[in-house]
Amino acid sequence: MKNGIGVLLAALCVALAPVQAARAQQAAPAQAQANQIESLEVAEQGGTLYVRLALKQPLAAVPASFSVANPARIAFDFPGTGNGLGRTLQSIDQGDLRSANIVQVGDRTRLVLNLVKVSPYETRIDGRNLIIAISPTGKSAAPETAVGQSYGNFSDARAAAPGGSSVRDINFRRGRNGEGRVVVDLSRPDAGIDIRQQGGNLVVDFLKTTLPEHLRRRSDVIDFATPVSAMAAQQQGDNVRLVVTPNGMWEHNAYQSDNQFVLEVKRVIEDPNKLVQGSRGQYQGEKLSLNFQNIDVRSVLQVIADFTNFNIITSDSVQGNLTLRLKDVPWDQALDIILQAKGLDKRKEGNVIWIAPGDELAAREKLQLEAKAQIGDLEPVQTESFQINYHKAKEIEEFITKRKDQSLLSKRGSVTHDDRTNKVFVSDVSIRLREVRKLISEIDVPPRQVLIEARIVEANKTFARDLGVRLGFGNAKVANLGGLGRLGFGKSEFATVADGKITTSPDQVLNSTVRRIGEDATSGDGFLPNGYGSLALTLFNKGLTRFLNLELQALESDGRGRVVSSPRVLTANQVEASIEQGTEIPYQQATSSGATSVSFKKAVLSLKVTPQITPDGRLQLKVEVNKDRPLFEAALLGVPPIETKNVKSEVLIDNGGTVVIGGIYEEEETTNIDRVPVLGELPVVGGLFRTTRKDSNRKELLVFITPRIVADALTLR
Repeated sequence: MKNGIGVLLAALCVALAPVQAARAQQAAPAQAQANQIESLEVAEQGGTLYVRLALKQPLAAVPASFSVANPARIAFDFPGTGNGLGRTLQSIDQGDLRSANIVQVGDRTRLVLNLVKVSPYETRIDGRNLIIAISPTGKSAAPETAVGQSYGNFSDARAAAPGGSSVRDINFRRGRNGEGRVVVDLSRPDAGIDIRQQGGNLVVDFLKTTLPEHLRRRSDVIDFATPVSAMAAQQQGDNVRLVVTPNGMWEHNAYQSDNQFVLEVKRVIEDPNKLVQGSRGQYQGEKLSLNFQNIDVRSVLQVIADFTNFNIITSDSVQGNLTLRLKDVPWDQALDIILQAKGLDKRKEGNVIWIAPGDELAAREKLQLEAKAQIGDLEPVQTESFQINYHKAKEIEEFITKRKDQSLLSKRGSVTHDDRTNKVFVSDVSIRLREVRKLISEIDVPPRQVLIEARIVEANKTFARDLGVRLGFGNAKVANLGGLGRLGFGKSEFATVADGKITTSPDQVLNSTVRRIGEDATSGDGFLPNGYGSLALTLFNKGLTRFLNLELQALESDGRGRVVSSPRVLTANQVEASIEQGTEIPYQQATSSGATSVSFKKAVLSLKVTPQITPDGRLQLKVEVNKDRPLFEAALLGVPPIETKNVKSEVLIDNGGTVVIGGIYEEEETTNIDRVPVLGELPVVGGLFRTTRKDSNRKELLVFITPRIVADALTLR
């Protein structure tokens, strides 16, 4: 198929390994090996999946491994090792890991991990154990001190480790059969690679990778006489993009070995005798050629039977002649052409092919179904009990008989339950009992647990600045006139003269007017709540009849606060859980009879969440977070108002990841100026006759959610 999506060359080896191993095991008994795989355990910690293989003897080095992108698999080869598990397939279905194949071929055992998607992995040896850490996409496995490491990262879209990777060199070569090979040398084997077809080009993105300046170029490779005419490499943000331009009809393969990535583009030669071009057609039978003139259909079918060694049975209604000429056509395609030309159809059971007109086959199958239905009406009814472990028996009964048109039971079937023993009793024919047994085994499984942690962070920042000047003048002569001689500018008087004398001695005047930082004001009200940042000075003549007072005050205050609330709750999959902590405020409420009653209003910190684990190991959460705070300082009629902050959302997040589901930001700034009219508005000198205060308050609320799927822990020493 032109420009079809390529399949890794290594995928064929992995796909054929179980088949070849099965044939080898059938042909000869397994030989006793010096070393054996004794157990395989799987556990999950912090989103990372750990596979532990226990061997009879310690390994000398980490076994060789390779990964395949399509289908997503990781393979490990153990030379000189046997399979002591007693099975070749183990179903896991945990995280991105679906199952594991353990196949022994001769003196070698291969372990194949079947994944949902390609994930990075690391391996290390721990005594007799081999630990394989599979990290989810977007994370890397925890660093370990390992004997050796292997990375599986082909087509991995995860973020690269700090420092990233780089492209060392890009080369182009011509293969033995005329295919074009683009060889990219990487600095590290765990670079994420994404391949896709864009128009008539192949686009390869190396994620979180840098490209040296001398490799950022476009290369014309048409002289190599391959399907590739040009390629261009360039830096795009944090990624490196390689664009390969083929010509004509082509197909491609891609694979990676250690630090070397190879993209191979092969030319497809168009064959006019093939309905599907390329090596991936739907017909895979051995090719044959047929050239007949007015031959009986039954005779042609006999020729195909002799060619394929299949047993072909034709109905008596298969009649007529046909003329055909087929050259180098797969036999299965030739058979379909013959059947379509004569209006026939086929059914295959084992190595026997039944051929008849389509209507006849449909009528035959209908008669078989009616016969089975009649047998079901006559078959004796049996009763079987099912012990329900993780559900309520009543729920299972309702699930089986929820709707009559979709019931699993026959017309004569019935179901009942017993709450005390939590059992379900089903009475029906044997075939329906088998279906019910299979259904119960699939749905009666232990629910997966999810731990949800919420962090509610409140941050406050306050800032205040106060700057002011007070100026005063006094004259004792004015006091002799029977008055009080004083003149002040600011918020208070500075000194008092009565009966022509200053009531304090010079030392007292000096001590009371020259303030040290940290002392409270002694003359009048201060600008600020205390005397911090206040300085006063008094000048007077020799006779103490005239004096001048000057006071300067300046203050800055800076406050920071943070409140962190962290509710946690553990619940089962798809089950709502809630947790709250706080107070209930009582208040009086009038009733219809005129009496009063006491009611309560909650002011609590609460978390309500319903998790759902997706098939790919992520979590979909319905979250509601509420944080209330009673304001007792603003109580009205003895009942304080409640300041509430609420966030309600539905998010999709990776296992163990953290997401911010809400935030509130408040900022308040005020400026207050107290001044003497006219004088306080003068430029420059006006600062001596005014006081300026600035206040700034900032509040921020953030809500973080971190869900984790709880699994049986695997102890790693």
